[in-house]
Amino acid sequence: MDVPSEEFQDPDHQSFGSNTVGCVSCTTFNILAPIYKRLSNKRCESEFREFWRRRNESILDRLLHLKSSIICLQEFWVGNEDLVSMYEKRLGDAGYVTYKLARTNNRGDGLLTAVNKNQFRVLNSREFLFHDIADRVALLLHVELLVCFPQNQSADIKKEALIVNTHLIFPHDSSYCFLRLQQVYMILQYIESYCDEHQLPSVPIILCGDWNGSNKGHVYKFLCSQGFVSSYDIAHNYMDIDEDSHKWISHRNHRGNVCGVDFIWLLNPNKHRKPLKESFMEALLGNITNLLQKASTGSVDPLHFFEMDGSYITYSQFCQALAKLGVCGSSHSDLCNEDTKKLWEHLDTDRNGVIDLLQYSRAENLYPLLLQKEDTEENGGQIKEMFNTSTSTTMIGFNVKNAMLFPPEVEKGMWPENYSLSDHAHLTVEFSLVEMNCT
Repeated sequence: MDVPSEEFQDPDHQSFGSNTVGCVSCTTFNILAPIYKRLSNKRCESEFREFWRRRNESILDRLLHLKSSIICLQEFWVGNEDLVSMYEKRLGDAGYVTYKLARTNNRGDGLLTAVNKNQFRVLNSREFLFHDIADRVALLLHVELLVCFPQNQSADIKKEALIVNTHLIFPHDSSYCFLRLQQVYMILQYIESYCDEHQLPSVPIILCGDWNGSNKGHVYKFLCSQGFVSSYDIAHNYMDIDEDSHKWISHRNHRGNVCGVDFIWLLNPNKHRKPLKESFMEALLGNITNLLQKASTGSVDPLHFFEMDGSYITYSQFCQALAKLGVCGSSHSDLCNEDTKKLWEHLDTDRNGVIDLLQYSRAENLYPLLLQKEDTEENGGQIKEMFNTSTSTTMIGFNVKNAMLFPPEVEKGMWPENYSLSDHAHLTVEFSLVEMNCT
């Protein structure tokens, strides 16, 4: 039977701290719920109180050592009052206010978000339930920053931000990629609705969590197309997806594979954002194109996977091809009928009821080019804001100052065998505050 080891320590890998003037920090960590952690005898850790309590005390020790301004936890065992009380007590004593959200259908785990009440005032919190096959959820906090700038600031600067914590479904096969895209799409739709409902001007948005996909996936590209940047990749100047994709990892999954799946995404208020629906359609198309390429053999053009009438594709043929690819019609993780129709409308630009090869090829080439067109600077450049405002507003923004993964070996693409806090590393990012003019 496994016995949890002592807390994994590295004296040379220190925290950023949250006391630097004009800076805030954020930590995201999937802490592996005891109901999912298997011991060597195949029994769950949740059956042994001394084991899961000791491990979670070590997790809390680590979190309190970091002193991050924001803490976002996934696989938090909300169904156990003892564990919940332990976290609320220790985090509360350390000056944090906590919010938790359980997954639907009594899954047992969920999310916990904690913010330092000396650095933030929580203006509002919202729960978002996906109601999908994985019972996933997202937790949104609307906060006002109480920290000071290191220099003179505008008297009327608005210091508000949105923090979102979530955990996407695991991609058991290629069809789940569509569900993960839909989950991100729903989160971004919800953020837009929240901002409209509260007439919220442009504010920075931080998305934290376990995204269950790497920087080579379509969720990563989708978020980039919406103006978000991966804080860790920005901090380490990892801009080439193919070249840099294996330089860091953050998770060893139940199959024994290692990959980087934990992200802190940043969208500054002056960052350009293209229409959400358009980005979503391009993300779906990119995923379908990838499946077409995999399904093709040799030198056969992927478009020949469609049974075409000459050079045209009808809606019926389009749906049949998607079904053959396993994209729709077979499970809850597939592309739904509504999204299939929207994708067809996106491709049928001249609205004549058919798609010719030229239309498809043009649309097919849009998505891979998105990242090349995105501004890769930390601040996003002085360009259009995310939400429409009729007047110029001075808003707070964030620069990515530093980012680290723990344990440090994962930053080199290696998983240490003596690490026992979780099957995930934790990611901490330090942001410096800047003023941004949004018009």
